[in-house]
Amino acid sequence: MVHFVGAGCGAPDLITVRGQRLLREADVIIYAGSLVNPALLKEAKPGCEIHDSAKMTLEDVFSVVQAAEAAGKSTVRLHTGDPSLYGAIREQIDLLEEAGVRYDVTPGVSAFSGAAAALAHLGGAEYTLPDVSQTLIVTRMAGRTPVPEREEIEKLAAHRASMAVYLSAGMVERLSEKLIAGGYPEDTPAAIVYKASWPDEKTIVCTVGLLPALAEEHRITKTALILVGDFLGEDYARSKLYDPAFTTGYREALV
Repeated sequence: MVHFVGAGCGAPDLITVRGQRLLREADVIIYAGSLVNPALLKEAKPGCEIHDSAKMTLEDVFSVVQAAEAAGKSTVRLHTGDPSLYGAIREQIDLLEEAGVRYDVTPGVSAFSGAAAALAHLGGAEYTLPDVSQTLIVTRMAGRTPVPEREEIEKLAAHRASMAVYLSAGMVERLSEKLIAGGYPEDTPAAIVYKASWPDEKTIVCTVGLLPALAEEHRITKTALILVGDFLGEDYARSKLYDPAFTTGYREALV
């Protein structure tokens, strides 16, 4: 059986309990070596066969899985963050389906969650603040992997919602231009979060207009998430859920 496991955003203790158990039990581990913290491999049992998928094609990965299945071994496919976001798991699952190989998926802590936590020491980051934004857009810039025209940054920016931009740290100048062209004012709060939850984590709070200059100053070109939106600002409304004047299904209004 193949277990797709989300490794989390970096820190080895941010993997789920289930994911940790599956890692410890695995006979074969195929991990995304360019992104997954190698400290997680310390969970592997003696004799576990370990492969770095950064050096492999889809066909190479499937060949390892087939060999493991033929030998009656269990495989963990260890992906960074959560496998459902930019994890390229669908193409792997299609091959497993065709071959009749059983599989399951264990979710993980995605980078957008890790990035918000990384900003806690600066006053916190909550993507869905009342009267500010109730929507989080998770997206990326077009690069070697294209983005559908309807999902171009300028079109998404028109919503002025909270935004977490993946896989775009090397294109921050163009990203800034597109965000502004789409509707975010230049002074909209923004942040660059480099390697959230890793030992060398770095957080830079700025504005949309200053993103390129600060990314260059700090020499950040990859492994960073760009956060954009007024949720990083100071103004928001208090939650109704905990408002004494608000009745819920569990308590009556006090005033």
